[in-house]
Amino acid sequence: MINIDENDIRYKEAEKRVKKIKGFYIHLMVYCFTNFFVIALEFFDTDDKEQWSWNMLQLPVFWGIGLAAHGLSVFLPPFVLGKRWEEKKIKELMDKEK
Repeated sequence: MINIDENDIRYKEAEKRVKKIKGFYIHLMVYCFTNFFVIALEFFDTDDKEQWSWNMLQLPVFWGIGLAAHGLSVFLPPFVLGKRWEEKKIKELMDKEK
């Protein structure tokens, strides 16, 4: 059995990462369920000949862009604003206050 020290830095970072991943999956589930119901309601409520209109697809498209950005922020390695940037910025701010 592995001993887990809750004060360990690696444990804290892993816990934070798991919360980010969980947040993304919750966001994904809400996106899927909400858009399924909205599209189903619009599809069966529309009397137009054209069932697939832009109005019906606006919500999934724009929310999907936000969801994709959320996914990229969770699953891609942090190139621009990663750990090194944070450490550099903290050092810079500490040096400024001296």
